[in-house]
Amino acid sequence: MPATRALNADWGLDLHPEQVRRWAEQLGASAVARRDAELRDYERGQRPACPPNPVPLLVVGMDGGRYQSRVKDEETGSRWREEKVLTVSSYLPGDGKPVDEGGRAPEKLVTTHLATAQSVKAFGPLARVEAERRGLRQAETVIALGDGGNWIDPLLTAHFHVQARIIDWYHAAEHLWDCAKAVHGAGTTQAAYWAERLEALLWDGKVQRVIEELLAEAKKLGPPTDADTATSVRKVLSNNVAYFTQHEVHMNYPEFRKNGWPIGSGETEAAVKQFDKRIKGTEQFWSTEGVEAILTLRALWLSQDDRWDSYWKGRSAYVNVN
Repeated sequence: MPATRALNADWGLDLHPEQVRRWAEQLGASAVARRDAELRDYERGQRPACPPNPVPLLVVGMDGGRYQSRVKDEETGSRWREEKVLTVSSYLPGDGKPVDEGGRAPEKLVTTHLATAQSVKAFGPLARVEAERRGLRQAETVIALGDGGNWIDPLLTAHFHVQARIIDWYHAAEHLWDCAKAVHGAGTTQAAYWAERLEALLWDGKVQRVIEELLAEAKKLGPPTDADTATSVRKVLSNNVAYFTQHEVHMNYPEFRKNGWPIGSGETEAAVKQFDKRIKGTEQFWSTEGVEAILTLRALWLSQDDRWDSYWKGRSAYVNVN
């Protein structure tokens, strides 16, 4: 068990992995209980304490990671499940000028984290409470940054009112490269030329032009058939025409940059990797209670507002974790 080896090496101990597992699950369970109690308080009208001063810019990010359950899904036969990850970051907005021309880029201040293996329905209220703790209602501007995952937009609609939903620039650009590789072949000069030209249009906010170019290529081949796989040219083009059409309003990158807002969701993607680093592995199989406990402790540890230290300061020095 990596955690046990690390503790033994760092502290000169001789702990048994099973002992560490029991401690982690019980301590994590107490953190989950506290988190859930805060949610119940919120539902009764008691809002969490928030920063004393309004945050200039609050950025909400959501994404999903992967872990293996001990129990196989009855429908798919798979053990793989998705944990939902939230990041809430405070920023000082940039001045809207290009950095290479002496402009000031958006400056991230503090990021906090939330993760759960529960359903999207359960994740939404938890995410709302965390965002309110970070000053959601008082913030001068609130935006959401993400990759456009199919559960994220409905959740934002249900629980958040933001000034803008922004599709992560790098995900959008990656979609264009996927199209170029499908049409012209990976590694070809034609693919690189077409992708770079579409990228330039996207950067300038000409999303409709991008859609028109993708549609023109799609019409040459016709609509996808039942025999087409997810990686077939027709399927890739069809899916991406739908993707850019659905998210056109979320890709106004010139306006977002002018406002001094970030357009990349790297903070959230990095957070998913940090959670998956702890719970994702070919030989790691989690119970529902066990993975929730570890995700909750991990969120405390990763958050940059000293809540990990506060958690320990609020506990007795001698707690029963046999």
